[in-house]
Amino acid sequence: MTIPDSGCVMENGASCLPCTPEEEKKIVTDLRNESERNLKEGNLYFVISSSWFRKWERYVGIDGDENLIGNQSSDSRHINGASSVVAERPGPIDNSDIVENGSDSDGKGNDIQLRRMLIEGQDYVLVPQGVWEKLHGWYKGGPELPRKMILQGVYHKKFDVEVYPLCLKLVDSRDESQSTIWLSRKASLTELFQKVCALKGIEQDKVRIWDYFNKRKYAQLSVSNKTLEESNLQMDQDILLELVDGHQSSKIGMDSTGNDLALVSLEPSRSPLTIAGGPTLSNGHSGYRSNLYPGSSLGSGLTDMDDGFDACNSARKGEKGGLAGLQNLGNTCFMNCALQCLVHTPPLVEYFLKDCRAEINTDNPLGMHGELALAFGDLLRKLWSSGRTAIAPRVFKGKLARFAPQFSGYNQHDSQELLAFLLDGLHEDLNRVKQKPYIEMKDSDGRPDEEVAAECWKNHKARNDSVIVDVCQGQYKSTLVCPVCSKISITFDPFMYLSLPLPSTITRTMTVTVFYGDGSRLPMPFTVSVLKNGFCKDLLLALGTACGLKSDESLMLAEVYENKIYRYLEMPLEPLASIKDDEHIVAFRFQKKEIGKTRLVIFHRWQEKAELFGTPLVTYLVADQSSGADIEAAVSKVLSPFKKTSSAKAHVGKENGILLDGLDEECSCSDAQSVENAELEGTSCTDLSIPLRLTDDRVMNFNAFKKDTLFESGKIIGKLLRVVLDWTDKEQELYDSSYLKDIPEVYKAGLAAKKTRQEAISLSSCLDAFLIEEPLGPDDMWYCPRCKEHRQAIKKLDLWMLPEIIVFHLKRFTYGRYLKNKIDTFVNFPIHDLDLSKYVMSKDGQSYLYELYAISNHYGGLGGGHYTAYAKLIDENRWYHFDDSHVSAVNESDIKTSAAYLLFYKRVRSESKVEAGEASHSHSIS
Repeated sequence: MTIPDSGCVMENGASCLPCTPEEEKKIVTDLRNESERNLKEGNLYFVISSSWFRKWERYVGIDGDENLIGNQSSDSRHINGASSVVAERPGPIDNSDIVENGSDSDGKGNDIQLRRMLIEGQDYVLVPQGVWEKLHGWYKGGPELPRKMILQGVYHKKFDVEVYPLCLKLVDSRDESQSTIWLSRKASLTELFQKVCALKGIEQDKVRIWDYFNKRKYAQLSVSNKTLEESNLQMDQDILLELVDGHQSSKIGMDSTGNDLALVSLEPSRSPLTIAGGPTLSNGHSGYRSNLYPGSSLGSGLTDMDDGFDACNSARKGEKGGLAGLQNLGNTCFMNCALQCLVHTPPLVEYFLKDCRAEINTDNPLGMHGELALAFGDLLRKLWSSGRTAIAPRVFKGKLARFAPQFSGYNQHDSQELLAFLLDGLHEDLNRVKQKPYIEMKDSDGRPDEEVAAECWKNHKARNDSVIVDVCQGQYKSTLVCPVCSKISITFDPFMYLSLPLPSTITRTMTVTVFYGDGSRLPMPFTVSVLKNGFCKDLLLALGTACGLKSDESLMLAEVYENKIYRYLEMPLEPLASIKDDEHIVAFRFQKKEIGKTRLVIFHRWQEKAELFGTPLVTYLVADQSSGADIEAAVSKVLSPFKKTSSAKAHVGKENGILLDGLDEECSCSDAQSVENAELEGTSCTDLSIPLRLTDDRVMNFNAFKKDTLFESGKIIGKLLRVVLDWTDKEQELYDSSYLKDIPEVYKAGLAAKKTRQEAISLSSCLDAFLIEEPLGPDDMWYCPRCKEHRQAIKKLDLWMLPEIIVFHLKRFTYGRYLKNKIDTFVNFPIHDLDLSKYVMSKDGQSYLYELYAISNHYGGLGGGHYTAYAKLIDENRWYHFDDSHVSAVNESDIKTSAAYLLFYKRVRSESKVEAGEASHSHSIS
């Protein structure tokens, strides 16, 4: 659709182009779809403040399902088309809340910088260039914030919009002045030289630019097509400009004699190191660096100086290793904490401090040609030989960006997801199996579990054999039962960590106010407990039980927002995660025989202020043809419980522990009976004193109608009639409207805290929740070989064999269709003597006693926050806190917090079982 230009401009600066909200929505949707079909590097996207964009979405009637950008905003609503709410047309585009203070707003977005730590979907959205041009043409405003799409990754390429380009601080050696340069991390060094020379007005052949990370000369940069990312340049780091050919040069980076400091890679110290839980090595690590592979590109760039390591930083004689921090390179705390936990894993420390070159698998198509293992090993050795000097893991981050582009850039990520990638990547890079054989898996067919488990483990080891498998992989038993034919399928699968749900996250309490469609009673709130990952059908079932729903009755759920019904929750499989705690949910109680007739929605409006108030009421017109008088009678009947009488003026009642307005807990049965009688008497009244008008789906236009006006059900669009009651002070005296206005929220934290005491959650209860029997989800059906159909089978997990190192992932982050949340519940976990023997089905003679040695912590909310790690130096029997570059001792009593996210345990072996473990059967994982 082509929209003609218009010179008409409104007072607020927006264009008054003749576009309806529906037309705007269609144009933007079409442009977005076209953009997705033509993804390519260099495409322009524009950043828009979520605050403004949500206003536009509401204006054009976009709900959570249709969100054009694909990120559900925190306060967007699911709007029912039949009763959508009118939203005002937004003013000019306003990005002022997402740009840095002091940024110019001349409309040219090249030099305007975004505030740091913004989250896509929550703080901003990205729209293709075509969408921006349309929106800007309609609304004007700004400033415009263009960003380019880049292609990331080596083997697994993905498109990504570079929201935050690389920021470099240029230090001029002539006067030590600083300038800021912004370039894409995919820009070449040639482009960097061109920008620096243009900025300083210097010819390119007369300049020398250094990687000046941490104010030290690391490497001289040369004009080439090598990207800034490949050169390991980091966000906000310094680069140094020097002039050559007789021009003035700075003394920055010189020694006391005025000579340039030598920039060479030095051998690490050969002083003895004591590793966590391992032997004291005198020279097992010394001299071994990844650049010792002649003729291979694997060692390129992996020098000690890249990470800030040299002989001066190496461990002093007698100084303990393993106490070096990791510098934050820009939101890399998620990476730093995961790395600290791994480099303090005793078997991995012992393995990588030895010469493991023979096990590097450069040909594995599932691996990273050994580069990840080399980078990790190189970093581990530096951390164990640098004393307390912090290391900048620039080379490792560069490798990560190449092979796992999802972790590139400078956004915060999930440390558990990174850990999973690292363990899998290290395994593939160190896989001793060079050619993986094809193995056809067999069904259990009633064979003994021991036989099937041993066969599955043997098949797994035939394709996967590495130190990661030896140390970190266990085996669990998975049982599936067909609900139709009772076919049982048993498999034994490997695991590298266990993701445990928090029991407190399984259920939630919800308060819903029930309105009676026949006008027999006043509305009543009910509080019920339902599964968090349940559906509306579960809520309806719990509500029906609570309110005594009869077999011939039905409940209909709806969300009330701004005195209108935003949506009807009529789909049984609508996820409860779509209902947030601060929403107002009501249920309308009807006779089943009424469902399918003409639905009558009754809105309330203060006539004097011409504004809506209260909760709309819903009833049904059962006749095929209804008159205006019939509508008035139906409205009068629904309103009858709210009519003030001598006995019902101060109606009181208590239901399900919720206190209503005016509640007197000591009210007598006779009082309650008189109230009920008064309500029933009111139902016979058909005289409606409040003016009644017809309205439209936006509740904007109001039309009077006569009592003899006929409405035929078959001719009413959608079998839905909407009317508005015009309330005045007179009606306020006759009816108690407080019941319409004071409906409770779905969940009130203060009220729940008073009523219930939170149960203590233990690691054991999390394991129980993980191993509980449950049906598969509708999107995860199992194909039953007997029925020849996909079935929603019953699944049961059991632990069969445990590894030497076991990692527990506490699932604190929940992701629903509409809701994302973090749970800060404290989980009580043992530090010593974690006994898992009762959970293990196999009796292989191994010890099932474990001891904690590392923790990954997450503080703050979803999408941001901060990661730190606790790790134990086992030989010292002392815990340390690793907060990026800062490392400090911590008492063991202080390491148990509600921030614990990943728990690392090592097997505790008694002396009598060590020899037995070393001589165990080939399917043992120790």
